[in-house]
Amino acid sequence: MIVLICLMMKRIKRKKQRAFKKDGQEKSKKQLFSLREVTRITSNFKTVIGKGGFGEVYFGTLQDGREVAVKLLSQTSRQGYREFHSEADLLTVVHHKNLVSFVGYCEEGDVKALIYEYMAKGNLQQLLSDKNPNALKWFERLQIAVDVGLGLDYLHYGIKPPIVHRDLKTSNILLNENMQAKISDFGLCRSFANEHDSHISTIPAGTLGYLDPEFRGSGKLNRRSDVYSFGIILLELITGQPAMREESLGVKIPLVDWVNPKINNGDIESILDPRLQGQYNRSTAWKLVEIAMFCTQPIAIQRPDISEVLTELKDCLSLEITHERSESSMRRSSHNSLDTSSLNPFQIDSSSGPHAR
Repeated sequence: MIVLICLMMKRIKRKKQRAFKKDGQEKSKKQLFSLREVTRITSNFKTVIGKGGFGEVYFGTLQDGREVAVKLLSQTSRQGYREFHSEADLLTVVHHKNLVSFVGYCEEGDVKALIYEYMAKGNLQQLLSDKNPNALKWFERLQIAVDVGLGLDYLHYGIKPPIVHRDLKTSNILLNENMQAKISDFGLCRSFANEHDSHISTIPAGTLGYLDPEFRGSGKLNRRSDVYSFGIILLELITGQPAMREESLGVKIPLVDWVNPKINNGDIESILDPRLQGQYNRSTAWKLVEIAMFCTQPIAIQRPDISEVLTELKDCLSLEITHERSESSMRRSSHNSLDTSSLNPFQIDSSSGPHAR
């Protein structure tokens, strides 16, 4: 009897140890910060680096030196208690190099905050703005397109159930110090029970200029709604123009409506960002335009899946890399030729005729 009791006690102890270990692992995945820690990390909420419908984002530094962005939920935010926890839970299970990394969260009294890795280069909207003194190069734009495509492909096909972002736009594309693009702001994301489901919601979703045209009539959002938004982002990368372009007398029209007639006339030069100053490969430019127009078809069923789009974008980037190498090789060859010519003491200037001895 005593032996049996001892065995039972050992089993109970092992179960507790396993439970404790599992709980510790969960906490390490989703680190909980106190308000005091968050205040110290942000130097008493000193530096605001962003603002949205949820509240303000502050710059911070962890004890180990890592730089972070602290998203503080305001009292007037439309994002409530349930949405806050949904976002925190989602971020703990979603991991990809092209999605902004989640560090932890704070929930103390009325204060709720989410803590992410800091993205030093800011957002894509700022980088494409004419206020930015350093215009993005063509190759950088193609690389950003592939980065965003990889992140979106992961959300749609890399995890189960798949996730639809629902508010993809240039202000939600952040870049780190190495110019690697990552998708942020999962506050409006929705998971689907299976890959054929769509989501019907009365909650405001999407942003003017990026919103799937079919959503207005049906209220349904699915993965191809994200593809439409991504197509608009591609057009912004191509043109340097915002999703809603301002015309004369302050009238704004969707960027896709401005681009369409020009493309139909084969006039690609008139839509390419003038700040590129002609420094682009015409072949990859046309290819990227075609991909963008394919993504922004008004009828969802006519749009490709992001996996198809990503394949085309990778081909586009490979084509650009090949072009860059070819151009670089030609420049080196030309430079070497000039150097050899200038150093050749036996070169004869045929235009001056024979020389007298």
